[in-house]
Amino acid sequence: MEFWNDIAIEKSWKVLIGLKKEIDFILIGGWACYLLTRTIKSKDIDIIVGFEELEILRRKYSLKKTPFLKKYEALIEGISIDIYVPFYSDLAVPPEEIQKSSILIEGFRIPEPEILLILKQQAELARKDSVKGQKDRVDIINLLMNSEINLKRYLKLLQKFKLISYRNRLKEIILSASKEFQYLGIQNPRKIKLWKKEILGRLEK
Repeated sequence: MEFWNDIAIEKSWKVLIGLKKEIDFILIGGWACYLLTRTIKSKDIDIIVGFEELEILRRKYSLKKTPFLKKYEALIEGISIDIYVPFYSDLAVPPEEIQKSSILIEGFRIPEPEILLILKQQAELARKDSVKGQKDRVDIINLLMNSEINLKRYLKLLQKFKLISYRNRLKEIILSASKEFQYLGIQNPRKIKLWKKEILGRLEK
């Protein structure tokens, strides 16, 4: 069960593959979650680039600088691209820190699972009452269920970057999650209940 329509998803993936041929970047957001879990695809594209790559993009596309999260935005074939840069963009985990600890999956560099979870939480907090906020919660549950999240490391990162409130928000998301499981094809109430109990227990340790 996909969140967006097939046409938008296919166009977004095509644009992403094209970008990969042009510049080096770290992929974050929904597409990074998909590569890590192979479950729910995305529509928008979110990337971290160095300043050289930013200049390449600036020469080829019309970039708009936005004060929200101190990022750049581009529109390529109707697909929204959010572009973050080190020592400037306002991500929960600074881009320069993400660059130090990215992993490689199918030729794409993405953040480690614990960092990706934190970035997804940042997005969810900013738009939790919107459709995109619902998609963020699906991605969060998906990451917890289908990637090898080290919750001890996750909690240490929250301390390091002064994001302790994220822990309680994560608990709220897990406790209230219902429709999110439908998107992930999970409908067994007992399985959901046991999973919630297990993951919440690990967050308390």
